[in-house]
Amino acid sequence: MFDAIGYSSWVLHFLIFFPLVGMFATLFAGEGRAKHVAFWFALIEFLVSAPLWTVFNPSLTGFQLTSSVPWIEAWGIQYRVGIDGISVLLILLTTLLTPVTVLGSFKYIQERGREPTFYAMMLLLETGVVGVFMALDLFLFFLFWEIMLVPMYFIIGIWGGERRIYAAIKFFLYTAFGSLLMLVGILYLVLKYGDLTGGLTFGYAEIIHAMGRSPLAFREQVWLFGAFALAFAIKVPMVPFHTWLPDAHVEAPTPGSVILAAVLLKLGAYGFLRFLLPFFPAAATHPAIVTAMLVLGILGITYTAWVAAVQPDAKKLIAYTSVAHMGFVVLGIFALTVQGLQGAMIVMLSHGASTGAMFLLLGMLYERRHTRTIADFGGLAAVMPAFGTVFVITALASIGLPGTSGFVGEFLALLGTFQTHPGVAVIAATGVIFAAYYMLPMVQKIWYNPLDKPENEDLPDLSRRELGVLLPLVFVMIWMGVYPKPFLERTEPAVTELVERVESRATARPPRFSEAEPAPSPAEDDDHLAVVEQ
Repeated sequence: MFDAIGYSSWVLHFLIFFPLVGMFATLFAGEGRAKHVAFWFALIEFLVSAPLWTVFNPSLTGFQLTSSVPWIEAWGIQYRVGIDGISVLLILLTTLLTPVTVLGSFKYIQERGREPTFYAMMLLLETGVVGVFMALDLFLFFLFWEIMLVPMYFIIGIWGGERRIYAAIKFFLYTAFGSLLMLVGILYLVLKYGDLTGGLTFGYAEIIHAMGRSPLAFREQVWLFGAFALAFAIKVPMVPFHTWLPDAHVEAPTPGSVILAAVLLKLGAYGFLRFLLPFFPAAATHPAIVTAMLVLGILGITYTAWVAAVQPDAKKLIAYTSVAHMGFVVLGIFALTVQGLQGAMIVMLSHGASTGAMFLLLGMLYERRHTRTIADFGGLAAVMPAFGTVFVITALASIGLPGTSGFVGEFLALLGTFQTHPGVAVIAATGVIFAAYYMLPMVQKIWYNPLDKPENEDLPDLSRRELGVLLPLVFVMIWMGVYPKPFLERTEPAVTELVERVESRATARPPRFSEAEPAPSPAEDDDHLAVVEQ
């Protein structure tokens, strides 16, 4: 059926530009109607993207559904898009969460006003994120990377809390500074490899190919690794670049917090996988750099867990847990093993579902009580049993209870890390205990302590709309926890090929930082750039 309608030839373009159409339709829809227009556009986007689950061939390496159209030919810039096993699941996560988030924001935005502008920003944000995951041209990638910053800035700055301007500016300055360094690195690569690629080109495949023929000197790799890594580390965020995140989460409206935690944080980890490892293999595998990244990952897991445990604000507590979860992603990536990389992917997907659901739940509680202070609640399980059930399931998935998505991802990330750095894995495993330490007391205080406050006695349980928002995310948490095989099948070829490529192109002997040139490059191998015609 999909071949009959030429699905493979147009779906990626549709997924990038359809939200833009929805953005303009939403702007002209007017108050009261804008939210419905935005929801239907976001839902159609998800329904169109869903067949990627079956159309994408998990047995093949390389990019699939690729297309390339000349754009700014004088600069070697083309509109190049494609997907592989790393990006396809992140695209599906994005298109699923957008309609869920829009539907979950109906009541909140109705009270705050400016509906058309808010929902237009949400759809523009979806275009930016989906574009980042599909771009196979470095200029196009950077363009989408910058586009997504603008709507998130306005979502926080206009519809956020009392300190929204401070949080929005801090978010923008952190991410813009990292982006500037990444742009410098991109331009350096384009100019350096212009001769080998037959002229200026921003093409991902062409630059990778040129690197195989003429590898970067080790010193160049270290500097460029630092430029790209800082941009991605801020977005993850890694300690000590995480301080913008709690402020952004606390001040952002619920829909902004959901997209920020569930989708935008994944862009940094995606950058590690798509650029840092294949572009700079000698730097990415150098013991000193790997050790530094692993230590920062451990700090993200342990330090932020302890900070989260003492937070009186439930939303700020969950914001810090995002840093802890992404610490497992960093460990899995820099373990440089197939199991570690697959674990990192599953943690990203699991975190998107569980933390996105947790922010939605806290937003629904705020709509009922207009407070996020944990001490203001107590005994809500007797008043809102369905709400409590979903909350507990989400909390257990966040902790990593066996049978939920969190367990699968963290187990694989720790397993992959143990193969290369067993001591690091043992220390990181304590993060599972710390997760229970900060999450279970919050659940206890909100839901199972005595119902001793009159304000909590008549709170309504989940409505049908709220159940429709939450149940898809609960389904994903359970599905990934009970039967993760389909997710692992789709990521395995891509991450296996990535590990093999990094190992083959890294220097056989770890160079010293004083060395200017790497060891001789291995035989050229560009199988990973194969284009699968569909």
